[in-house]
Amino acid sequence: MAKLKTHSGAKKRFNLTKNGKVKRAHAFRRHLLNAKTTKRKRNLRRGAYADATNESNIKLLIPYK
Repeated sequence: MAKLKTHSGAKKRFNLTKNGKVKRAHAFRRHLLNAKTTKRKRNLRRGAYADATNESNIKLLIPYK
């Protein structure tokens, strides 16, 4: 079987954990940071897991990670 191509955008945005969950970063941390509270910005720093409904599609985009 031929090798699959990895989606370049997805490989920069997602990582897989040891248990197979998909890790992601939070959005809304790039600009307009004066309007957001310190607590909100601090919580956006932490990673999150992709939703279970999107997980299978993301795994198809990053087959070798």
